[in-house]
Amino acid sequence: MHVSNPWKSYRQISTLTAPPGQIILMLYDGALRALERALPGFGVEDPAEANMVIHNNLQRAQDIIRELNYALNMEQGGECAETLRNLYEYFERRIQESNIAKRREGIDEVLHHLSILRDAWATMLTSNDPARPSTAASALAEAVA
Repeated sequence: MHVSNPWKSYRQISTLTAPPGQIILMLYDGALRALERALPGFGVEDPAEANMVIHNNLQRAQDIIRELNYALNMEQGGECAETLRNLYEYFERRIQESNIAKRREGIDEVLHHLSILRDAWATMLTSNDPARPSTAASALAEAVA
């Protein structure tokens, strides 16, 4: 008899039923988690294990950032969408450089900037008056719609 993982089932259902804004927040959280999981690899003495921890988690973070980039609506998002696209592409390059060189500076930089974007997105989603979002929040929402 096959026993399914209830946590995996919950995550799948919550992803399938979440509104688009919440999915973007989940993507930000996933990218941040993957980047944070890569960091302990820099302290591992076994080169094979260190490379595996760093590489696998950075690849996952890049995949998620790529999804954030694909989710941008360039037609409606205007300058905000263009700025986010440039940021996401920059993040991907910095992660790739860090992965190749096995240096954490790029990861720390992306973690910092991605955390700011994530927090801004979360603030927008939980604003007190969703009928009257700020101009920046509206532009950000349209960019990823």
